[in-house]
Amino acid sequence: MNPFLNKLKNIKAYLFLAMGMLLLFGSCKFNSEMQSEGAGYLQGEWKQDSIADQDQMLQYTLTDFRFTCDSIYARMYVHAKTKQISDSCYNNGSWIEYAKGIYVVRGDSVIVDGIYVKENGKQKVSGCYRQGQYLPRFKVAFHSKDSLVLENKYDQRPIILRKTKDVICVPQKRWQ
Repeated sequence: MNPFLNKLKNIKAYLFLAMGMLLLFGSCKFNSEMQSEGAGYLQGEWKQDSIADQDQMLQYTLTDFRFTCDSIYARMYVHAKTKQISDSCYNNGSWIEYAKGIYVVRGDSVIVDGIYVKENGKQKVSGCYRQGQYLPRFKVAFHSKDSLVLENKYDQRPIILRKTKDVICVPQKRWQ
């Protein structure tokens, strides 16, 4: 076989490999450490005051949200009349859970990718209550300047929120 043709085949193979790697790595995008703008109408602190018929429920959760740029912080006030967890965690039927994450708005949906955290914002890997991923999916049923109604796709009760504080998005490094 001709040595020139052999070299040409090797060059073609290396070019093919290099082009494949370029396409593979060129299409990858690392998550930015900087926040993006997020949805303007969500920016702020939102409070859920009550749930319809909460007095008749064995357990319910009221949630406060803080939307800052594309980040979401949730504080969930859990109320339980029946003890389904250990005595040391039950706390007379009232406790607070925390979560943080990143959200995107697609059409009328708010998609959250987050984790449960401790009160100080550090990831929660053990202890009482929920831990691991926080992955709610909400439908925005209504929004105005000071009112927001979300429908959790996993729980059919609407989350009726009122704005308690405006927040102006100033993108910064995540989780500061």
